[in-house]
Amino acid sequence: MGISIWQLLIVLGIVILLFGTKKLRNIGTDLGGAIRGFKKSMNDEDSKPGNPDSLEGQAEEQTRQATEEKPKDKTNS
Repeated sequence: MGISIWQLLIVLGIVILLFGTKKLRNIGTDLGGAIRGFKKSMNDEDSKPGNPDSLEGQAEEQTRQATEEKPKDKTNS
């Protein structure tokens, strides 16, 4: 007892008649831009150098720890 394909097509036709294709295209473009902006801001927040949760922050932390450790003398191998 779900929605059939014919009911979906009727609703789609009514929406197109109400808003028009140009307005629907603009809404889709605006929605896509908003989603891209949201994802970009989330990625920018994660990649801040001081953020230990980000992969770049973890890599920087590992590099810092590696440089602080004294290298072992390999001449006695």
